[in-house]
Formats: sequence, structure tokens, C-alpha cells
Amino acid sequence: MVNAHDLLWGMTPAHVPADAPAWVLEALGAGHPVVVRRAIAEPGYVAVGVRGRLREQRFAARMPLAAVQRRVIPEALRGVISPRDLPALRALDQLRPVLAQETWGVTGSAGFELASGIEALHAESDLDLMLRTPEPLARGEAEDLLAMLDRAECAVDLQLQTPFGAVALREWASGSRRVLLKTASGAHLVLDPWQAVA
Repeated sequence: MVNAHDLLWGMTPAHVPADAPAWVLEALGAGHPVVVRRAIAEPGYVAVGVRGRLREQRFAARMPLAAVQRRVIPEALRGVISPRDLPALRALDQLRPVLAQETWGVTGSAGFELASGIEALHAESDLDLMLRTPEPLARGEAEDLLAMLDRAECAVDLQLQTPFGAVALREWASGSRRVLLKTASGAHLVLDPWQAVA
């Protein structure tokens, strides 16, 4: 069972259309991992995204599950220490003790770099995190957590992973009546991200 933000190794240029951009073939040919996307794929496949060197280089594809050779989940990256000195990595060091009692993981560029060793972060990079929240997180607790994250060395984007999708901590803490829940079938405005979308 793979989940959004998992990194998978094993996809090759043979798994993408022949007219895929050259950078996609280059990344896959170099053995880079792909990231699981929140989208529905047919049985035997998983929706993934290929990352290029540039921020705008993102390619949506599907990978045969049979091709997966290795999988790294965001939680496995919490304790990985990088030799590089960048604001996002310093922020991660600051936040480890804050999140120590939680089930959380590193996603985005930081997760990609920590898992693969391929440089994906730069001085302006945000830190992307996810927090598994099988039970509802009270809005007051969300505000307190956001206040701690906002003291970090760089901007932190934390997604709350509910049983039905993901909602941005910042949005849940904002007090908005309806929030955007990202699911495999698309994004939905909901009152409660811990309830199934009708």
C-alpha cells in the first residue's frame, strides 16, 4: 500500500510516453525516485510525479506497482541529517523536538533530498512536512502548533493527513468555516476534514 508523498525507486524511461520531456527521461534514466501523487490510478499502477531540477519541472505519470524496487515514507526521513547548511534544514533541526511526540514526516524538496541525496533545496526553499492525524485536531491545538512552526528559520508548510485526505495546518488553524481537503478524487471544500466527502 503506497500513500501520497511516498518516494518510489524503480521507474524507468520505458514507463513514460515517448513524447515525455527530455528532462523526465534524464531524471528517470539517472535512477531518481518519483513521488506518489494524490490521484486515482488503474489497478496495478500508482499515480506519481517526476521531479526535474527546476521548480516548474514536474511531470505527472503512472508507475506499475510491479516496478517498485524501494519505497521511503516521509516518517523515515525525520532523523536523517544532511551535511548541507540551508534554512529549510536548520528549520527541520529546530522542529524535531517540537514534533517529537507526533507521527510526522518530511515531504517536498527536503524529503526528496534527504531520501535520495540529490540536491533539491536552495536558500529560499520552504520546509514541507506532513503530520498524520487519524483523530481530529482541535483548532486551538492547530493554532498553537502553527505558532511554533512560524518561529522556525524558514516558512513551514505542514499538511494534516486525515483518513480522508490532507488539509493545510495553516488553513485549519485560520478558523475558516470551510477548508480545502485534498483527496485522490480532487480537492473539496469541507466543514470537517475528518469526515468522508459525500
